[in-house]
Amino acid sequence: MRLLVDENTAVQLLIPLRYVLPQHHVDHVTEVKWSGKKDVQLLLDTARKGYDALLTKDGRQLEDPEETDSIKKAGIHHIRYSQKESGVGGLALAVGAIIAAMPFVMRELDAADGQRLIHIRGLSPVPSQRFESMDPHKNPPRYWR
Repeated sequence: MRLLVDENTAVQLLIPLRYVLPQHHVDHVTEVKWSGKKDVQLLLDTARKGYDALLTKDGRQLEDPEETDSIKKAGIHHIRYSQKESGVGGLALAVGAIIAAMPFVMRELDAADGQRLIHIRGLSPVPSQRFESMDPHKNPPRYWR
C-alpha cells in the first residue's frame, strides 16, 4: 500500500513510519514536490498518482463539503489524527499515537473491501495515564536494597 503524509505532519515522522511499516511505501508531500497544494486538488492527485491513503492532521476536511466530496471521489483511505496539546509535548503525544496505531491501521486497510475513514485517537496528556513514577526511597520495590 502507498501512503502519502500531508505537509501538516512533521517530516521527521517518516523515519519511524517507514520503520514500523516496512512493507508499505511512505512518502511526504514535500518529497513529491506538492507543498502548498490546496486540499481538494491534493486529495484528487493523491489518488491519481497511485496512493492508497493520506495521513493528515487536518481533521476539518470532513467538515468541509468540497473537501469531503474530494475524499469520496478520490476513493483513498483518509487517516487523520489530532494534536490536542501544543508544543513539543503535544507533538510527542501525537507522534506516539501515530506510530503505535499505524501498523494496526494499515493491517485493517489492507483487509478492507472499500474506502475507510480512520481517526487515530491521541495519547492522554495526563502523565498518570501514560506512565508510573515511583520514589524507591518512599515506596521501595520488594527486592530493593
